[in-house]
Amino acid sequence: MAKTQLGARVDEDVAELAKKRAADMGLSIGDYLARLVQDDASGLRARAVDAAARFLAEHQMVFDEAEDAQRTSRGARAA
Repeated sequence: MAKTQLGARVDEDVAELAKKRAADMGLSIGDYLARLVQDDASGLRARAVDAAARFLAEHQMVFDEAEDAQRTSRGARAA
């Protein structure tokens, strides 16, 4: 497949973050950006975010209880 060069201006912190994430995944910047675009265009990213939101909504009580227990145990040690 032929490749086309694109140019984009982004904030320096965004550029550094993209470089770091690409390196973490063992990808070039171009391949990393291509993967992001493909995931977005395919709807994969949206489905993943929706699934995470449903999971959190369904299990919010568990997270709330864990946070409450953590706060309570910290307060008990401080007393």
